[in-house]
Amino acid sequence: QVQLVESGGGLVQTGDSLRLSCAVSGRTFSAYAMGWFRQAPGKEREFVAAISWSGGSTDYVDSVKGRFTISRDNAKNTLYLQMNSLNPEDTAVYYCAADYEAALSSAWYHPSSRFFWGQGTQVTVSS
Repeated sequence: QVQLVESGGGLVQTGDSLRLSCAVSGRTFSAYAMGWFRQAPGKEREFVAAISWSGGSTDYVDSVKGRFTISRDNAKNTLYLQMNSLNPEDTAVYYCAADYEAALSSAWYHPSSRFFWGQGTQVTVSS
């Protein structure tokens, strides 16, 4: 069984920064792809960012490009999301996802039943 635990969320003001972490355990090998999704109350879970196994390929939703940076440290089994210039539209529960069946592709724009998920960490950005 794979376990993912997010941390680093909190309450910040517009323009502030946060770094989210996702610690993975339960597997002896790294996921083919990992990423972050977020979900606001009453809304669908949306794609934020994804990264390939080696970290050589990344993808972001347009609204966070230039502000967010995804990275991973396979030796530490940890995924990160550096979030800069936060605004109220970024307010959501952020979920870590891991894919052990397929490499990074355009499918990462949508949640998949094959992903393993963390429980989420709340990010709240005040005006």
